[in-house]
Amino acid sequence: MTRSKVEFASARGQILAGLLELPGQEKPRAMALFAHCFTCGKDIAAASRIGRALAKHGIGVLRFDFTGLGNSDGDFSNTSFSSNIEDLLAASDFLAEQYQAPRIIIGHSLGGAAVLAAAQRMPSIEAVATIGAPATADHVQHLFDGKANEIRELGEAEVTLAGRTFNVKSQMLDDLVQWNTPAHIGNLRKALIIFHSPIDQVVDISEAATIYQAAKHPKSFISLDDADHLLSRALDAEYVADMLVAWSSRYL
Repeated sequence: MTRSKVEFASARGQILAGLLELPGQEKPRAMALFAHCFTCGKDIAAASRIGRALAKHGIGVLRFDFTGLGNSDGDFSNTSFSSNIEDLLAASDFLAEQYQAPRIIIGHSLGGAAVLAAAQRMPSIEAVATIGAPATADHVQHLFDGKANEIRELGEAEVTLAGRTFNVKSQMLDDLVQWNTPAHIGNLRKALIIFHSPIDQVVDISEAATIYQAAKHPKSFISLDDADHLLSRALDAEYVADMLVAWSSRYL
């Protein structure tokens, strides 16, 4: 297995930092694209563990930091759900040009909502996986409730998310409103698998049901039993990877 740092340009010309994990000397069976959770980064434990586990199964994985997060350029205040989708499309183009086009796309938490929206614009994608994902982007709207009026009035305000302070602009709130229904999921036209824990304290299991009901077949659901939202235990992340490999082999 080999791991290398990569960089590529976003649609807005900013440099995004990625990490590419390949199975070693042999050609990958397929390439996968991984979208991390809101305000997280490519190096979060779940993304790292799932990436390594998939590489061991012969699937290459690109995970990267969205604009304004981790080692990627840009300011988080200019980030929105739509810019996350644009970043995913740029990552897909990078893989297609430099390696091979991705056939699997995986999204964790809000990254899952993003891949459900982005995958429709990626012809090479055959299999979509969400992990602890909300059905719609506006699921994170409540995080800004205390500052929403200030953001609207001033155009921007500081918000504390996951113990860190970020500047958030009104465009973020507008964007979340735009993506407030799961209607687009029915147009996915890709094989879909949904991973979700029934005890997830961040994104309720009912969100998985909404995704499943909105999607058309082929679609599958796997319960993550007693896993937490961030899949902080290694065995939970490895279980997701093992199940994803077995399931996707039917479609790849």
